[in-house]
Parts: sequence; C-alpha cells; structure tokens
Amino acid sequence: MAPITNLAAGVQAFTANAFLVEGDRPVLVDTGANFDIVSRIRTHVDALEAIVLTHTHPDHVGNVDAVRDAFGVKTWGYDPEQPAVDNPIADGDSVQLGDHEYVAVHTPGHKKDHICLYGEAPHTLFAGDLVFQNGSFGRTDLPEGDREALIESIDRVRSIVGVDLAAMYVGHGPDVLDDPASHIDLAARMARSM
Repeated sequence: MAPITNLAAGVQAFTANAFLVEGDRPVLVDTGANFDIVSRIRTHVDALEAIVLTHTHPDHVGNVDAVRDAFGVKTWGYDPEQPAVDNPIADGDSVQLGDHEYVAVHTPGHKKDHICLYGEAPHTLFAGDLVFQNGSFGRTDLPEGDREALIESIDRVRSIVGVDLAAMYVGHGPDVLDDPASHIDLAARMARSM
C-alpha cells in the first residue's frame, strides 16, 4: 500500500491532521491550518492531483488556498456552497486516493458537511472528526453539531467498515492501527452515555 503520512505531525499550532496519500493518484485529505504544509508536501511528492476535505471547519481547511496555489489543484468536499470546496462529493461517491478507491460516507453530527472515506481493499478509514482513538468522538456543541445525528453516523460507519478494518486515520490525535473497529464501537457507546 502507498504511504499515508500525517503532514501535521509535530506541529505546535491549532490544526487538524492532514494526510498525504501517495501512489498512483497523490491526494491530500484535509489541509490542516497554521503551518507551512506546502514544503512538507514537497518533501514527499512533486505534484498533487486533488484535495479531499472531510469537512470545512477552519482547522481542517486553513491551508487550502496555499495548497491550491502551490499545486494548481481543486478541492472536493460534501458541500460545494462552502468557500473551501470546489467540487462536490456525494454520499456513496467513489474517489481514488493513492492506489485505491474509497467510498464517501456522509456522516453529519460534528458538522453537516462531514464525510468519512472508506477503502475496502486497503481496509482503511479516514474518519475526520467523527471518531478518534479510545472511543473519543467529534464534539457536537459547535454550530451544526447534533448528538443524535453523530450517533447515527458512527453506527453507519461501523456497519460499513467491518471487523477487518486495519487502519483509521483521524482528524486529531494518533492514527489508530490496532483493532480500529473496537475504537469505533467504543465511540458509539460513549456517545450514547454522555
């Protein structure tokens, strides 16, 4: 499988994780914010083909313009009415990240335009701010947040990914590479109990 690198690793600023998926179609999943992502991209690849956004909170899209300008790429996200989104991705659409096809899963609750990206062949999920390590989940106290919608979204993702999920790349915190499906199960229980 082509490398997946969190370009925001080690950044000491308000940002989200930003994942460079290398391979046949180099794509950036979220851009992060408040750091020089362009130079970090260039240490790995010479060109990008697209930016895919899990959602449009500022910490996930703050570097969009810098990446657009440096690489001449367009962005893809759920809501084309958002300034950071050039092209729409609908629920169920397929998008190539690196060497594999991923399906977009609309997962509102943290924000109305939130999507996750699931690759069946690599058994990989880009979870954005839906769920995190150790059963944490996206906050619902911001505008467009909705706890019931979040719970439904977690349940939907869990039903899609299966027990063979090998890797979960999240919007904040470390990658989840050890039994990520159990972390989703725990997030579903924790979201219901609070």
